[in-house]
Amino acid sequence: MEDLAGVLAELTCGDEERAERAAVALSRYEGQALEALRSLLASPDAETRWWAVRALAEIPGKQAARLLIQALQDANISVRQCAALGFQRQPDPEASETLVAAMHSEDSLLARLAANALIAIGAPATQKLLEVLNSSPQAARLEAARALALIADQRSIPSLFQALDGDSALLEYWANEGLERMGVGMVFFKP
Repeated sequence: MEDLAGVLAELTCGDEERAERAAVALSRYEGQALEALRSLLASPDAETRWWAVRALAEIPGKQAARLLIQALQDANISVRQCAALGFQRQPDPEASETLVAAMHSEDSLLARLAANALIAIGAPATQKLLEVLNSSPQAARLEAARALALIADQRSIPSLFQALDGDSALLEYWANEGLERMGVGMVFFKP
C-alpha cells in the first residue's frame, strides 16, 4: 500500500485518471486522510479543492460529512456540485439544511444534485423539503416535489395534494407521482 503522502500527491497531480484512483484509495486511510483533505479544502486552487471533496465522498463518517457541508458553501460552483454529489454517496441528515439552501441556487445542476442528495437522505429530509414545497420559488419547489415523490414519506401527502392545484404541469406531475407511489393516487368510481 502506498503511503498517505504519495496518494495525496496523486490526488493533486493534474491527471484525472490518477487523481480518481487516489480519491478512491484515500478511503482506506479514513481518519488519517481527513486532516490532509481539510488542508486541501483551504487551497486557493479550485481544482485542488474539487479533488479534496471528491476524496471526501469516499470516506464515511461525521468528520468527512462536516467537511462536505463546508464544501457546499465553497466559492466555486464545481466544488459545491461535487459536495452535493458526495452526499448522494454518503447521505447525512445533518447536511439537510445546507442542501436545501443549495436547492435554491440559480445553477440548475447544483439544485438537482442537492435534491438528489436529499432523496438519498430520505425521510429525515422530508420536513425541510415540505418547507421548500410550500414557500419557495418555483424552481426549488419543483425539485422539492420531485424529491418528496421519490422519498414517498406519508407526511408529504397533504402538501402533495395541495400541489396538484398549482399552475405548473411539472409540479402536478411530481405531486401525482408521489401520491401514486404512496398508494393514494386518484381513484375513480363508476356512478
